Amino acid sequence: MADPARAQDARAHKRVPCSTPIEEHGVIGNMTTTALVATDGALNFMCYPRVDSPTIFGALLDAARGGHFRVAPAFERPRVKQMYLPETNVLVTRFMSPDAVCEVLDFMPLTRSGDDAPNCVVRVVRSVFGRIPVAMRCAPRFDYARTAHTAVQPDPHSVRFEPAGGGEPLTLLSTVALSIEDHDASAHFELDQHDSACFVFGAASEPLERGQPCKALLDETVAFWRAWAAESTYRGRYREVVLRSALLLKLLSSREHGAIVAAPTFGLPETPQGGRRWDYRYTWIRDAAFSVYALLRLGYTGEAQHFMHWIAERNRRCDSDGSLSVMYAVDGEKPPEEAAADRLHGSGVAPPLIGNAARDQMQLDVYGALMDAVYLYNKYGEAVSHDGWRHVTRTVNYVAGHWHEPDHGIWEFRNGPRALLHSRLMCWVALDRALRLAQKRSLPAPLAQWFDMRDRIHADIHENFWNDDLQSFVQTPGSTVLDASVLMMPLVRFIGPKDARWLSTLDAVGRDLRVDPLIFRYTRGGALDGLDGEEGGFSACSFWYAEALARAGRVDEGRLVFEKMLAYSNHVGLYSEEVALDGASLGNFPQALTHLALISAAFQLDRSLEGRHAPWS
Repeated sequence: MADPARAQDARAHKRVPCSTPIEEHGVIGNMTTTALVATDGALNFMCYPRVDSPTIFGALLDAARGGHFRVAPAFERPRVKQMYLPETNVLVTRFMSPDAVCEVLDFMPLTRSGDDAPNCVVRVVRSVFGRIPVAMRCAPRFDYARTAHTAVQPDPHSVRFEPAGGGEPLTLLSTVALSIEDHDASAHFELDQHDSACFVFGAASEPLERGQPCKALLDETVAFWRAWAAESTYRGRYREVVLRSALLLKLLSSREHGAIVAAPTFGLPETPQGGRRWDYRYTWIRDAAFSVYALLRLGYTGEAQHFMHWIAERNRRCDSDGSLSVMYAVDGEKPPEEAAADRLHGSGVAPPLIGNAARDQMQLDVYGALMDAVYLYNKYGEAVSHDGWRHVTRTVNYVAGHWHEPDHGIWEFRNGPRALLHSRLMCWVALDRALRLAQKRSLPAPLAQWFDMRDRIHADIHENFWNDDLQSFVQTPGSTVLDASVLMMPLVRFIGPKDARWLSTLDAVGRDLRVDPLIFRYTRGGALDGLDGEEGGFSACSFWYAEALARAGRVDEGRLVFEKMLAYSNHVGLYSEEVALDGASLGNFPQALTHLALISAAFQLDRSLEGRHAPWS
């Protein structure tokens, strides 16, 4: 009997990155896991059963070894368009030729009733016009392509994939006849006009069905997303892009735990040369304030509450001195140690990384993010409990005792800690929000000590991080390095948006860190972070820049930056972490932080363009 591991290795001896660009993908999901589907009909990336589980399909990282699930018409060079069904996360890929039109609908089932839907992918292919030949190949690769499998066929309409070593088998069910080729499932069939075929892929233990239930699952899923979208209270001029961002945030949230992952992918390079291949399938505390702000402003108080309960639990379970981890898995546990997924070729330069070494770094800015989220939720949601405030006080006292220490910061430098402006700024935020909350709610706190430390940080930033020659705040004391995280200063209300020092800093950012609408994280061309390769513009920073311009009264400039950045989204309105100068997407995709920054900038532009200004509070 042939060795399946040897056979699979022989088929995949050449390791190459996916030929389909990152931005040529849409994303589907069910708040448990996600999948990326390319415009050629190939499902090129999926972790299963959870978003931070090992990959089942990883062709986006390695076209030969990674595994894929392709459903597409056998047209000769069709014209292809991809879109979402309106106000949903149901993806439609349309293939058009002079003689026929075909659609592939991709989704993960959800129900409005709250009943558990199977954790699976449903792919429906249908003929809109003409007679259509269709080809399907389902080629899963277990455990980051490290575990071989065998395929068995219980009946003509199903294939069961069984990993070596006794892991959870996966099943593909189909309304058309299937066959097995080299331990993959395949099918070749034709559809008459208005006919359709359905494929359901998931764990063998899930209650999977084929046939007519596909339509019922689709209808229920569409109804779920449209009902959720209808809850949005945003009615501004950027409704379509804001709603798409909201739908993505919901997709990246955990239905069970409430956490929101930074991105559903790992290993997608941040440089054109293929370097910086981090794992972003975890929840960063620093995203908390952005998430809570965005969800509350859009009217999603239930999601904000779920996320705040998750944050509060992390605060309750933090170390005895009040210190928090930088990031957590969606269930609140520590992410795994960083290691190479060496069976996947990644960028073509080196294997991608799974786990994240930044989990062990000191990043003091996370405390400001935590306290801003707590403050916002108390202001617009529900009051902090007695026990919750006790845990908050412990953490704020930790900040008061450690704010002056060097750390790795928001950009997670890998060449050692240093004194960083953004970290000091967010420590100021932590103390400021704690003081505001204690006074508004008459909560017990060492107010004199907190006031003293807040004022010390304020003085430290103005005295040690201001460069007279540059007329700008800089990344570290005594340096000439600009850092785009300075854009947070007016956004977190540390400095007035029209303060003279701030306006000259804003000019410096626009002069030295900007290429058209793209804002780079820090002064380019150096080795500031100890890593090889020159990254692209950081998409979230561009939206921060647009918002800062609008707050400074330069509304037309801010609007133009914002509108130009809208053109850097992909064809279905999704953003990667970074953008290369030639417009190519870089980094993990899609990225929550970018979409959170987009929502914030859209709200500020609405206010500014309508002549409304939020009071300083």
